[in-house]
Amino acid sequence: MAMLFRPPPSQCRSFSPLTFNHISGEISPSSRLSLKTSGVENWVSHFRSKSLSLMFSGALALGLSLSGVGYAEAKAGVNKPELLPKEFTSVIDVADFLSNGQEKRIAKEIADLEKDTGFKLRVLAQNYPVTPGLAIKDFWQVDDSTIVFVADPTFGNILNFNVGASVDLDIPRSFWSRLAGKYGNMFYWKEKGEDASIEAAVMAISSCLREPVGANNCAEIQ
Repeated sequence: MAMLFRPPPSQCRSFSPLTFNHISGEISPSSRLSLKTSGVENWVSHFRSKSLSLMFSGALALGLSLSGVGYAEAKAGVNKPELLPKEFTSVIDVADFLSNGQEKRIAKEIADLEKDTGFKLRVLAQNYPVTPGLAIKDFWQVDDSTIVFVADPTFGNILNFNVGASVDLDIPRSFWSRLAGKYGNMFYWKEKGEDASIEAAVMAISSCLREPVGANNCAEIQ
């Protein structure tokens, strides 16, 4: 996900509740069968497109939401460019979860990751509805090599991700649900703090993206 974002909706992974198992991270055979036989494929295509719009307007689930895509539909769109920083940064913390030192560490890790792999991680920490929302799309020039990571504790699990098509080809989909389960659950961030969840998730993503692509890549959450 680095030039102005204009890919078709199919280039950005978002999972419908019909087809994505939030516990195992797998698509069930019965869901595959229903998609093929009931004509739901068109609906799923529409849902993915709608989820992509919601991800930027609400900056909540961001497409591939492991807290559940569906809840975003109940939220009004938000577009507050005034909440964006004046200069480019890969880390936007409108919720004040991170210290200045933490922001700098995360930004450096992201810069090194992008230099080494070409993948672009972007972090938005927010408490909905206080979010720049739609404005992050152009600010970050999101494309299919970008992972947009939204840290928002509003709905319990603080970790939400939108994964571009290029990333999705290399990283098992189950990785994101396992990551959210380990570092995003309410017990973890309430005990250790939102900042700890964010930093741990960034380091786990960085470690995963640096692994050689193969059958067992990203098997462990670092």
